[in-house]
Amino acid sequence: MGTGITSILLHNLPYNGRWLQYISYVLFGLNVLLFAVFFALSVLRYTLFPRIWTAMVRNPAQSLFLGTFPMGLATIINMMAFVCVPSWGGQWWKVTWAVWWIDAAVSVACCFSLPFMLQQNKIGTITGSWLLPIVSTIVAAASGGIVAGVIPHENEKLITLIVSYVLWATGVPLAMCVITLYLLRLTTDSLPPKAVIVSSFLPLGPLGQGGFGIMQMGKIAREVFPKQHSLPAVQNAGDILYVMGFLIGIIMWGFGLVWLTFAAATIFHSKRFPFNMGWWGFTFPLGVFTVSTTTLGEELPSAFYNILGTIFSLTVTCLWVVVATGTVARAWTGEIFVAPCLKEVEEKENQALVLEEERSRNDIV
Repeated sequence: MGTGITSILLHNLPYNGRWLQYISYVLFGLNVLLFAVFFALSVLRYTLFPRIWTAMVRNPAQSLFLGTFPMGLATIINMMAFVCVPSWGGQWWKVTWAVWWIDAAVSVACCFSLPFMLQQNKIGTITGSWLLPIVSTIVAAASGGIVAGVIPHENEKLITLIVSYVLWATGVPLAMCVITLYLLRLTTDSLPPKAVIVSSFLPLGPLGQGGFGIMQMGKIAREVFPKQHSLPAVQNAGDILYVMGFLIGIIMWGFGLVWLTFAAATIFHSKRFPFNMGWWGFTFPLGVFTVSTTTLGEELPSAFYNILGTIFSLTVTCLWVVVATGTVARAWTGEIFVAPCLKEVEEKENQALVLEEERSRNDIV
């Protein structure tokens, strides 16, 4: 997710250069490679050791990260729409569209599984990770708005747009509910432990991507609704959705700005906290908030939003370099690899060994 959003930001940087485009292509290729390798390793892991899959799904913390799979895939889909379809043409729009449908289906499965992931939780256990399965549908909706823009046929474009609006509606209201609960925890209980303090940035994900998604879908609606005679009883229905999308987008951006301040204050209050895989939570949430910022700069147009979007983009790129370097260094030593769900598997195996030993003793007696 972090690598993918960085490639997107550099590709769409308001003040861009050819060399930055090449860097975005390299990061895009790296993102595809990472996704393919990690997906293959995950399939092998859960195929060879199916008990780990059961333990992971039952783990109330680790199961939430299933939502990162479709979000990581969505960054690849977006770059396919930005780069592959315009450059290679042909049937690439069909490949992009097909992969998006897969991504949308997996996102819905993750989002709708949230009640089964959260069991016997108290207000003090709420973290920003609760948002991960929910944000997946919001990200899929925003990607749908991008993919619809490269579909040459109006009917398929309209279908993609309507599905994207539904995906957006399944994620954003639910995300607002969780953000409210999370704010309640921060103000009435305690800050998250230092090991997961970076999760305070995660609410920027639904706010930034939700704002960008509704604006992007509004642009497509303004284009496709008149051609397909959608909502014929309302004159200029596409223009209405476009204006509403901008209004909702800028409101969500403002809320995101407030939450960015809260998250920065939380990090500052914690001062020192250990490096772990959670540090990747700096990149994607701030990255999608940056996408919303640059989109506002395009729509107004506004030098303020363009400059701010450029600053945010370069900040995310620097964060990506820092976190990627730390990850590679600790991966080499092996200290970064932690699997909480394996404790449950180990405990069951130890219990089985104890029972087997007792049975052997009884047989001997």
